[in-house]
Amino acid sequence: MRLFTTIAALQCYLNLLKNDLQKSPHTVGLVPTMGALHEGHLSLIKRAREENKITVVTIFVNPLQFSPTEDFQQYPRQLETDKKLCEQEGVDIIFAPSPETMGMENELSTNAQNQTTTVIPPSSMTSIMCSLSRPDFFQGIATIVTKLLSLVQPNNAYFGQKDAQQLAIIQRLVKDLSLSVNIISCPIVREASGLAISSRNQYLTVEQKQQAAILYSSLCHGRKVFLENRNAANIVEKIKNAVQEQLATLPFIKLEYVEIVDPESLQPLENIQDIGLLAIAAHIGSCRLIDNILLRNRKPIIAIDGPAGAGKSTVTKLVAQKLGLLYLDTGAMYRAVTWMVLQANIPVEDEPQVAELVSQCQISFNGPEHNHVLINGQDVTETIRSREVTNNVSAIAAQATVRYFMVEQQQKFGTKGGIVAEGRDIGTHVFPNAELKIFLTASAEERSRRRLLELEQKGQTNISLEQVKKDIIQRDQKDANRKISPLRKAPDAIEISTDGLSIAEVTQKIVDLYTQKNPEST
Repeated sequence: MRLFTTIAALQCYLNLLKNDLQKSPHTVGLVPTMGALHEGHLSLIKRAREENKITVVTIFVNPLQFSPTEDFQQYPRQLETDKKLCEQEGVDIIFAPSPETMGMENELSTNAQNQTTTVIPPSSMTSIMCSLSRPDFFQGIATIVTKLLSLVQPNNAYFGQKDAQQLAIIQRLVKDLSLSVNIISCPIVREASGLAISSRNQYLTVEQKQQAAILYSSLCHGRKVFLENRNAANIVEKIKNAVQEQLATLPFIKLEYVEIVDPESLQPLENIQDIGLLAIAAHIGSCRLIDNILLRNRKPIIAIDGPAGAGKSTVTKLVAQKLGLLYLDTGAMYRAVTWMVLQANIPVEDEPQVAELVSQCQISFNGPEHNHVLINGQDVTETIRSREVTNNVSAIAAQATVRYFMVEQQQKFGTKGGIVAEGRDIGTHVFPNAELKIFLTASAEERSRRRLLELEQKGQTNISLEQVKKDIIQRDQKDANRKISPLRKAPDAIEISTDGLSIAEVTQKIVDLYTQKNPEST
């Protein structure tokens, strides 16, 4: 692990790494922090390490986001401790610059912002929630995050969902400025009491820390009211009142706000059609705490991942049929765009032209069982099964831009829920908030046997079981080490080994798990 405090050294080292990796490119993951690392930060670092070849952690207490009345000078700084934690987690680079290195005065926001170019988020996102008590906060965050993204140029950057307003603003910033980075939101890490882990929790006494657990329990109470009254005309008011009433049982907790907003635009909601963010801020003593949960008004999603030959496609279709859900045929989506590229006489290897075409397409599913595939309104259900499409779909699906737009469309299907999808990154990347995640697997021997049987049924008898097994193992290694969306089991996925099980038995296992998790949906 290397520690750098200057921009010159950081960029020199990153350039050396990138030059070394040109023949075998790998992704860079960025975890921006203000130090005083805790389990929440470490969860971001762990995920960045899992998903990238190079992990960069920045440690910078940003003066732009502190007002004169806030704790800039007292904010905990523990670089040596943070360095040891990063070493333990396998971080490659720590970047810990001074304010002067970052081009700003070592002063609080009002003065510092007068000395540097700043990034101003949309006023619609900074006129609500935390902005009311911290007017310069998100301008300071937007500025420093933009600068860090420019310096490191990561493929992926990781932020916690606890800071939901910050996350939404950064996502909007990246979209509006067309920055080439994926913003990855990571779940809130909580103590056993439910209290969201935060650097500021250390300001609480033992008693206050126990009492602060009511913030999360009040949010959960609000979610319960929502689930019991989804269709009520005044549902938002009901939820807010429920949260406020529970907090009122501890009068020394000073509520700053409770809001229900759209998690992307941060606009206040009058009703919750698809999803709402229930967010809260409160003071306990001198400590200001925030927390939030998502309220989802949609049918559940089942995400099924696993290695090749585990039976995912067949099982996924049967699960969808049994539960009356939409089978989101992601393979058909890639076949459809491949067909469109071929119809347009665009060379498969012409990635810019492919990207231009795919970025303007729209895929839908129609028919009595949603088993007809349409692209830009044209039914291509049969034509996408042609040999020409089959021979070219892998080359199209491997292109990063194609995957980006296909995932974007898959996630749009997810806003309404009620779908079952399979692949290698459905639960980790496409639908990380799926209600049920399954990792379907089998031994290499079992998958090889099944694959050989399929080949023999197709008349291909000139291949041995040993060769099929070798191909399966190579495919596993390739899928697990892909630069984009590698195959891996989501931490909250349930693993099912299909060795010795029939298709019907595997299907029923998943149906039973769905029923247990979502009894009201069956």
